[in-house]
Amino acid sequence: MAKRSKRYETADGLVDSEKTYQPAEAIALVKQAASTKFDETVELHLRTTADPRHADQQLRGVATLPAGLGKNVRVAVFAGGEGARFAAEAGAEIVGSDDLIERVEGGFTDFDVAIATPELMGKIGKLGRVLGRKGLMPNPRTNTVVQEGDIANAVIEAKKGRVELRMDRTAIIHSPVGKASFDEDQLLANLTAVMDTVHQLRPTAIKGPFVKTAYLTSSMGPSVALDLATTLTLRSE
Repeated sequence: MAKRSKRYETADGLVDSEKTYQPAEAIALVKQAASTKFDETVELHLRTTADPRHADQQLRGVATLPAGLGKNVRVAVFAGGEGARFAAEAGAEIVGSDDLIERVEGGFTDFDVAIATPELMGKIGKLGRVLGRKGLMPNPRTNTVVQEGDIANAVIEAKKGRVELRMDRTAIIHSPVGKASFDEDQLLANLTAVMDTVHQLRPTAIKGPFVKTAYLTSSMGPSVALDLATTLTLRSE
């Protein structure tokens, strides 16, 4: 086992591993423990009771974080005509149709979110080897395949700070909820938005409890166990 640094040992000493913490307490601890020179990402990890091998127990969707992600989100929109105009006016950095498809086919992926109109999805399908492995393929379930009239709202939502929620192969949901530099109220608002979205997306095939454990951590810090009963009641207004 690799030896932990003195910085990590100090941070780990702040957390009682035998205790679960209320969300606000956990946020304060994670911020205190984030002691690296860079602005660490605060992450939520939920272990679920789902069996990801079954399609009806999968969870996938998007949560919009009211306080954002702490970074500029570059949005690419595959659209032409009025859709391209709506995208540009809403603040999308990259807009195009066949020309953008050609650029991406050549390896261009300098963006964080890709949005497309349904009319172009037939052509965009061939970009799966480029966009798919980076998690950038537009998908109706993540509100990134939208009608022309909805492009502006999709761009605005994407730039606010949106995170895609999905299970990994071990039935764990991982999601960023902001940066350690955020104030506690901002992190709590983002955590609440994620938990609310998980509640809404809960697979109907799962009977009984869905989330088994919940942990909050920073990129280089120790995990803080959240009080599950309280965390599961977090709802956006």
